[in-house]
Amino acid sequence: MHGPGWTRRRVGRGFSYRDETGQLIKDAERLDRIRSIAIPPAWKDVWICPWPNGHIQATGLDAAGRRQYRYHDAWRARRDAEKHERVLAIASELPDVRDQVAAALRTRGPNRERVLACALRLLDLGTFRIGSEEYAEENGTYGLATLRREHVTVRGERTFFRYTAKGGIEREVEITDRPTATVVRQLLERPDDAGDELLAYQLEDGTWHDVTSDEINAYLKEVSGAEITAKDFRTWNATVMMAAALAEQPPPRSRTARNKTIRAAYVRVSEQLGNTPAVCKASYVDPRVVDRYEHGETVADALGEAAGAEDDREAQKVLEQAVCRLLSV
Repeated sequence: MHGPGWTRRRVGRGFSYRDETGQLIKDAERLDRIRSIAIPPAWKDVWICPWPNGHIQATGLDAAGRRQYRYHDAWRARRDAEKHERVLAIASELPDVRDQVAAALRTRGPNRERVLACALRLLDLGTFRIGSEEYAEENGTYGLATLRREHVTVRGERTFFRYTAKGGIEREVEITDRPTATVVRQLLERPDDAGDELLAYQLEDGTWHDVTSDEINAYLKEVSGAEITAKDFRTWNATVMMAAALAEQPPPRSRTARNKTIRAAYVRVSEQLGNTPAVCKASYVDPRVVDRYEHGETVADALGEAAGAEDDREAQKVLEQAVCRLLSV
């Protein structure tokens, strides 16, 4: 798949490595480079790039048999920067997407457009992972597209979610939003033989069709007219939450205090996302938010303006616009 490369073999409690010709690697510099890649010991069928500048440095199969990758730090940094630039550009499209979602939620019945609009609103408000049918079946872990009816309850305008998320994390989410609560209640009240999954829409012949993660992503592209994914929603929301968490704190008086505030903010955002601070930092939050904070720039003024907004949607708009300005400097 990647051409000739080095391989890893178990030797006692450690490993030996062989080059593309099958010769044992003994050179200290090469061994140091292999160790720096930090290939998990549990990986099998390991392939290591012979070249220090290759964008894929190593691959292997994890315990579940999935192919995993270790990328070159510089390549990953460039890709992450491109990702955050793309997400920032997409942020300007979100108000229009939300308007279309709101219009679809005002329709009647559990039709395709209304249920998919409900899914997008839940993604936006609950920072859910989209979910994978494969993960749900194999690991018993769930995302929005694979949630079961048993994971959800509705009380008035509030919808409560309690489920096992990716990584075995027990996640609880509460969303206060009348339009989505109305749709979710209808979905919970459908006949028992209409499927166990929460998200499903009714076809013209009266049968029910379970919503898939691909359908949600396709609908998001449909209403936005752009190459937006559910993960982009989650990435942008994580960045906005991080900006808000940092802006809520008083200016730090020392480097130690500043670093403590940053760590606490990552913990807070990771709890809202249902992952770890390390994953939050590596995969979701735009690092420019932290860089601006370290230089004394935050969205503190926008927080005050958002607090006086007419409703949550207006507050969200004010805060997001402030984050866009912060990152565009």
